[in-house]
Amino acid sequence: MSLEKIIAIAGKSGLFKLVAQTRAGFIAESMIDGKRLSVNVQQNVSVLSEIAIYTLTEEVPLKQVFLNIKQKENGQKTSVDAKDSKDKLEEYFFDVLPDYDEDRVYASDIKKVIQWYNLLQSHKLLDLLETDIENKSDEEE
Repeated sequence: MSLEKIIAIAGKSGLFKLVAQTRAGFIAESMIDGKRLSVNVQQNVSVLSEIAIYTLTEEVPLKQVFLNIKQKENGQKTSVDAKDSKDKLEEYFFDVLPDYDEDRVYASDIKKVIQWYNLLQSHKLLDLLETDIENKSDEEE
């Protein structure tokens, strides 16, 4: 499963896997508790593969940010918790993405990235990120 099949739904905590398509939307399964829910087309949904983090020079795909965290943590869960202080989260994020734009990336965004990374790590989906990046670079050549 790649990040194209993993979504975040506004107003719902955690991440969801796309399971099936329906006439009015699709069925998603929570990666936290495994419960399924129907998502209609009016709901605000973000596909993780389409999310990027602002830096001072460009937008870095979320996939690359996850890989930076994975490298920093040697594939383990993050050393900070999403509930840590704003200063601690920002300090950690500077280690992961040194030139992130402090004016456009809020502490709440950093919390989400850390929560999502830990969720993907617990489901052993981080190895797929490297495969996705390798496939994309093969396609570009």
